[in-house]
Order: sequence, then structure tokens, then C-alpha cells
Amino acid sequence: MISVADLPHLNAALNALSIVFLALGLRYILRGDKRRHRAMMLSAVVVSGLFLISYLIYHFNSGLAKFGVEGIVRPIYFGILIAHVIGAVVITALVPITLFRALAERFDRHKKIARWTWPLWMYVAVSGVVVYVLAVQMFPYVGGPDAG
Repeated sequence: MISVADLPHLNAALNALSIVFLALGLRYILRGDKRRHRAMMLSAVVVSGLFLISYLIYHFNSGLAKFGVEGIVRPIYFGILIAHVIGAVVITALVPITLFRALAERFDRHKKIARWTWPLWMYVAVSGVVVYVLAVQMFPYVGGPDAG
């Protein structure tokens, strides 16, 4: 059984999987393979939806994560995190619009917005994995001087 403490690891895995689906989706549409493109992009939507559910469950139960290191790495981390969060808010609106246009077969309008949606979505997925690696794997918060 997965516990709430396991969810950051699951979230990173879901983000990594969405990167694969997004990359394959782009590859297929550039090759003109609309069927495979559709399958990959729908897979990316499902995986990203599962991520969002898991992310919300984790943060509703655990609050905000703390970053465990000072120095030059700290502003770099928070710069990446802030850009990631802003991108995530925007992409949460762009993905459904882009998806709806494709499912409605309004491909001219789909293509116009997808040119913005895809790179931002990819950035959010990649930066999500980077934030996970920095905050959970490399520099986890282990408590302050009064911890313990």
C-alpha cells in the first residue's frame, strides 16, 4: 500500500512518464502519424491527471515541503520552483483547451494553441522532476536546530 510519504516519489515517476509521452507525441505528429500522436497525448493527459490528484492528496495531508540547504543552491532551487509553479497554473488551463480543440477536430485552432501548450507542459514536467531531485533526493529538509 502506498502511504502519503511515498507520494513525492510517485509524483516524480508520473512526471517522468509524462515527459516520455509528450516527447513521443511530438515525434509522432512531426512524422505525420496522427493516430500515435493522439495516443501519446491522451496518455500524457491521463498521467498528468493522476499526478495532479496525487499531488493534491500529498499537499492536503503534508502541507508545503521545506528545502533543506542554504547557500547558492537555495535561490537557484526557488527560481526553478517559482517558474515551475507559474507554468503549472497556466498549463492546468491550457491542456484542457488544447485537448478539447483536438477532440472537437478543430485542428487549425488546436495547432495554434498546441505550439504554446506543448513546450510549457514539457517545461513543467521536466522542472517538476528537477524540483523533486533537488528537494527530496539531493537536499532534503531534515529539521532545524530544535528538531528531534
